[in-house]
Amino acid sequence: MKIIPKRQAMVINNIENVKRIKKVFYLGAAFIAVLALVLFFAGYFFPALIGIGIFPFWYFFFQVADYQYIEFNNEKNKIILRYYKVIKFGKPAYNSIEIQHTKLLRVYFEDSFFGKLTDVTLIVKTNRGAAEYPSVSLTALPKADRMRLKIALLEEV
Repeated sequence: MKIIPKRQAMVINNIENVKRIKKVFYLGAAFIAVLALVLFFAGYFFPALIGIGIFPFWYFFFQVADYQYIEFNNEKNKIILRYYKVIKFGKPAYNSIEIQHTKLLRVYFEDSFFGKLTDVTLIVKTNRGAAEYPSVSLTALPKADRMRLKIALLEEV
């Protein structure tokens, strides 16, 4: 008789990191804007223009890093992954993936930029074969939580 170990229920969210990331982004953006404004009114037009030109790079960095709020829960025979982009102008798009434990077919983790940026892709069984959910960025999760999430998802497969 094979003994199947009981699945460990786990809840992970990164709300504290999200607050810190938003604070860094908005304080940095405000600093760049105020510095450019002060330079402009002080008569330093070219340095003010350079300061204004820095902002798109600041914004682009946060878009490339793709920081997302993550809430993972694998209780009650379901895997629930809720996420949304942290830095976005306009209304954020809230997304959720909810699948039964038995429907999870494969999980792919992609590390880039020397392991600093991590994405997860879930593939599930459907009546017509397999379906792939869009990749979810785990970059805003602390490294320990990323490993816990990775272990939990790989145990499900």
